[in-house]
Amino acid sequence: MTRPLIGVSTYLESGARWGVWELEAALLPVGYPRLVQAAGGVAAMLPPDDPSYAAAAVARVDGLVIAGGPDVDPVHYGAERSPRCGPPAPTRDAWELALIRAALDSGTPLLGICRGMQLLNVALGGTLVQHIDGHVAEVGVFGRHSVKPVPGTRYAEIAPEAADVPTYHHQAVDRLGEGLVASAFATDDGTVEAIELPAPAWVLGVQWHPEMGEDLGVMRALVRAGS
Repeated sequence: MTRPLIGVSTYLESGARWGVWELEAALLPVGYPRLVQAAGGVAAMLPPDDPSYAAAAVARVDGLVIAGGPDVDPVHYGAERSPRCGPPAPTRDAWELALIRAALDSGTPLLGICRGMQLLNVALGGTLVQHIDGHVAEVGVFGRHSVKPVPGTRYAEIAPEAADVPTYHHQAVDRLGEGLVASAFATDDGTVEAIELPAPAWVLGVQWHPEMGEDLGVMRALVRAGS
């Protein structure tokens, strides 16, 4: 049986080290490919590239994951940079925005994770809150909190009950992008924790990090949509 090919965007970082080497590298935490594999897919890394190649790249995969990472540059949603906003990643922003738009244009199943959810919202004209408290346990440590699904949404079909999820973020969705609906909220403070486009599109963003947990539901749903 052929397993769906799932493209996953990557970090682009300087000073990565392995063996005797310290070089610029395209990086992806191993949790992402392991989650794709456990959900029945084959993972393919899509490191930052010329945005003009995004449509061709998306055409060769069965599903797309926009991974977590640095803050989205506020220039993309018409806001001034807050002192609490992290440094920009212009090459990655441009590539991933192009990937998202190519997936939306082609109907390729799309999952945004953390930064990926925020970038999906921005790609569709939405805005972000540049800093919130309470969603980072401590620097470099994933926390957990409860999210509650919105009945009748795709996410609620995947996870019909409230669940604890691994979380690490300090930004959040503010105004929703065109066509998007909120499909889960943080139980404690009401932060938007999942967004999606209504059917027939398969487009979902989650604010948490499923690659750091045990639940395969969201990734299995993406892989199934790409089958």
